[in-house]
Amino acid sequence: MRDSVPALTRVIAAMRADVLCVQEAPRLRRSRRGALAAAAGLRVATPGRVGGVAVFTGPRVRVLHAESHALRLFLGLERRGLALAVVDVAGARLAVGSLHLDLHDSARVHHAAEAVALMERAAGRFGATIVLGGDINEQAHQPAWRLLAGRLADCHAVAARERQGDRAPQGERRGERERRGDGAEIAPERPADEGLTFTSARPAVRIDGVFAAREAHVVSCGGVDASSADLAGASDHLPVVAELRIGH
Repeated sequence: MRDSVPALTRVIAAMRADVLCVQEAPRLRRSRRGALAAAAGLRVATPGRVGGVAVFTGPRVRVLHAESHALRLFLGLERRGLALAVVDVAGARLAVGSLHLDLHDSARVHHAAEAVALMERAAGRFGATIVLGGDINEQAHQPAWRLLAGRLADCHAVAARERQGDRAPQGERRGERERRGDGAEIAPERPADEGLTFTSARPAVRIDGVFAAREAHVVSCGGVDASSADLAGASDHLPVVAELRIGH
């Protein structure tokens, strides 16, 4: 998060999210975080502000359980945390976590593993599907990201593979169309989205992501339809929006 609260509020509202994973949440009083959430039609689901992370939820979401965890402290580094909410969205039960990893290599890997273990414990306890969103502070080829993508699905990577399949040559796709049946509506081809998230003004790398349990179906994952001025004013990172389908 950055300086322009009006821009940030407009960007959050444009996401139309049921659940929002927040990093660098407003400091000090919970009322300040609550005011930001309320301005975008959401509410704060998780307690405290350990490590500057929080989970916000929308009006159709029922919060079943919420907790915040301080992750292992590394001497000389900023305290990192995990905000975790177990929610019910239209009958789908999710364990949603918000995470902000360090710039230090070893701390990132340790905290990624620690966060996944906490998520798995909560998901098992409540019979929920894991969704973890965060500022990973490294790219997909690096160790902490690879750890997360090894235990969970990188939603943007999954969506990108689906888009590539949609763009297969006509002959390669004919069989799939026949299985859909005559007259079935086929979604138009979506524009390419590299998923770059940093910086918001000049995005050059993808260091933020949404990860989900592999049983979740990734419908789409990409950016948000907001003005470049609002995106740059709201944060130095671009948001990532994942649409997931749970169950049938």
